[in-house]
Amino acid sequence: MLESTVAAIRPLDEAAMAAARELQGRLTKPAGSLGALEPLSVRLAGLAGACPPPLPEPAAVAIFAGDHGVHAQGVTPWPQEVTAQMIANFLAGGAVVNAFARQAGASVTVVDVGVATPIPGAGSEEPGEAAGPRLVAANVRPGTRDMTVTAALTRDEARAAVETGIRVAGELIDAGAGILLTGDMGIGNTTPSATLIAAFSGVDAEAATGRGTGVDDETYARKVSVVRAALARHEPDPADPLGVLAAVGGLEHAALAGLILGAAARRVPVLLDGVIAVSAALAAAAFAPDAVAAMVAGHRSAEPGATAALRHLGLEPLIDLGLRLGEGTGALLALPVVTGAVRVLHEVATFDSAGVAEK
Repeated sequence: MLESTVAAIRPLDEAAMAAARELQGRLTKPAGSLGALEPLSVRLAGLAGACPPPLPEPAAVAIFAGDHGVHAQGVTPWPQEVTAQMIANFLAGGAVVNAFARQAGASVTVVDVGVATPIPGAGSEEPGEAAGPRLVAANVRPGTRDMTVTAALTRDEARAAVETGIRVAGELIDAGAGILLTGDMGIGNTTPSATLIAAFSGVDAEAATGRGTGVDDETYARKVSVVRAALARHEPDPADPLGVLAAVGGLEHAALAGLILGAAARRVPVLLDGVIAVSAALAAAAFAPDAVAAMVAGHRSAEPGATAALRHLGLEPLIDLGLRLGEGTGALLALPVVTGAVRVLHEVATFDSAGVAEK
């Protein structure tokens, strides 16, 4: 599945992009006056192979959840059980991502790809209940191994997680989604994110590592040393993205990379959230460079590694609000910007049709 998905990812359609640029030039506004929205609309036309491209709706958030063996190194003060507890909160509709999804009219799917502890209340839903966040059981293993001691995953486990993401992308698109939004949950997951960013982008461990949930100076120093130790132990090769994910990634990172690849293969845009998403995006780009064409950077996470990853991908974030929550929250806040960029091509009159004189 992974190989066939990568093989299906193609470059942007140049004819559709040219048509979108030409249309932008005829709309009743000064050329370039919509700033970053104009090249975004052109790129989405190229992705769809049509001008105007389809409106990016309905939106579907996919939250991939997993736990991390590196938690044992004291990289976060939060107990590992919070991962499962937060999933229960997602399913009950009580998290920030739920509030933002309701505002945006987006669906929420939670995928247990590697949670280590039982999820409170999971499996208790009765058939016929009102539609709400749903849980997909796809646990590859109960958390990764400690990457400072051994590889976090075997190659087969990493592949299984990537292919889970590909399958979820296909299911959401087949159900009608016009845009996918990345979400994540996993206590300790900013540490493997930093390691992935350092491995793929070449930046120093300290430049890739942030304070995550807001750790103190001592814990932050420990995180940096853990990232350095993992990189030194495994010497991950960015030309082997599956090997990098296996050595130092998380199950949710691998699944997010798969989601991005699956969407790119189907020519559907993916709106990236924060540092976990962009670290996974680096892996997706290493599998298939043309997959970057499907990626839209929703926001700039306060985590420093996110900026390094976005720079490596060549993506500019749509908003910058100092967010560092994850879950898909920043992507949801950016969703109206993406929709607006496309709606302009659908609904704004041209100078000729409106009878407006050009300069």
